[in-house]
Amino acid sequence: MKRMKLHVVSRYAFLLIISIVFIFPLYWMFTGSFKSQVSIWATPPEWFPNQLKLVNYEHIFSTTPAPLWVFNSVFTSLVTVVFVVIFSAMAGYAYAKKKFPGDKVLFIVVIATMMMPTQVTLVPLYIICRELGLIDSYLGVILPAIAFPFGVFIVRQFAKSIPDEIIESARIDGSGEIRMFVTIVLPLLLPALGALSIFAFMHTWNDYLWQLIILQSKEKLTLPLGISTITYSENNVNYGYAMAGASLAAVPMIIFFLLLQRSFIKGITLGSVKG
Repeated sequence: MKRMKLHVVSRYAFLLIISIVFIFPLYWMFTGSFKSQVSIWATPPEWFPNQLKLVNYEHIFSTTPAPLWVFNSVFTSLVTVVFVVIFSAMAGYAYAKKKFPGDKVLFIVVIATMMMPTQVTLVPLYIICRELGLIDSYLGVILPAIAFPFGVFIVRQFAKSIPDEIIESARIDGSGEIRMFVTIVLPLLLPALGALSIFAFMHTWNDYLWQLIILQSKEKLTLPLGISTITYSENNVNYGYAMAGASLAAVPMIIFFLLLQRSFIKGITLGSVKG
């Protein structure tokens, strides 16, 4: 009994230490956003600010269109999530439950695109967007992100667990393909789509490299890209601005994760427990 209690205590102590290690960078970023440049580099470190100063936040909101940057990031990320969920759900369901010539080969091609380095596609993707007139536009950020092969993979693996009898029963009852997909398949895919939504939102929000290439005007910048313009200005790096901007950028991501947390956990743990 004592050994069991010792084992439980040691396990929770280990998890607590690991949690502190992972949370500490976030804590340092958040507290650093209230510090001056000198306090950030103070020795010994100020583990907690002596005074909570809003200078970094005041500078961001007074000298930049930060609210507009937040809107740009939230808008492009949410619209991307909607299209990624729709297209991934349709493609993943088709690859899981439909038989057609070359279905396995096409799915292998989709998975193979996940192994391509992002840098390989930047030049041709930029040329395509330039020819379509999408430079410095919301569509230039959204459309390239809609093709999300990882989402197709997640939905396909989840859809394979849907019993064929349910689909056959709906078909015998006279349900059309679209109606069956919307009323029967989509509700069963909700856990996978919840997890996929979080992945797609994070990917679009943090797609700094493509946003740096496609966006030009100050009014169209996303929040991560906009904060970098004031953080690395005039050959100086102001880490206070960077930490304040990162703290602002973390808020929408945390809110979005909390809203879909239940579906996310259910989706990623599917199949981990039998019976």
